[in-house]
Amino acid sequence: MKTSKILGLAVILSLAPIPVLAETPVGEIGYSKGSLGYDALMAGQNDMALAQLEAARDVDADDPARLINLGQAYTRVGRTGDAARMFIAAMQSKRSFDLLLANGEVMNSRDAARMAFDNLNDRIASR
Repeated sequence: MKTSKILGLAVILSLAPIPVLAETPVGEIGYSKGSLGYDALMAGQNDMALAQLEAARDVDADDPARLINLGQAYTRVGRTGDAARMFIAAMQSKRSFDLLLANGEVMNSRDAARMAFDNLNDRIASR
C-alpha cells in the first residue's frame, strides 16, 4: 500500500546546491531536525550529514528518505558502493511515499532513488 507523505528531502543530483524557493517548506518535514541530515547536506557538510543520518534513532533504518539522503552523503564522500546500496534499498523498499525535493519538486521515493542511482552510475561511468 502506498502511503502519501510530503517530506523535506535533500536529494541533490549534482554537487551544486539547488536553490529552494522561499515559500517551499524546507528541512525535515515530519522528522526531528537533523535526523535526515538535510541542513548539513545543503551546506555541503557531508561528514556531519553522515553522522546525523547514522545516529538518527527516531528514523527507521529502512525509511526511504533516510536511505536516499544517506546515499547522497556517501556519494559525496566517495563511498559509491555504499551509496549504490542505499539507493537500491530505497527503490526496493516496501514503503513508498511522495517526497518534497530540495528544488521544490514532489516525487515518489522510488523514482527519486532511481534518479539518484542513475546519476551515481553516470558519474562513475564518466570517470
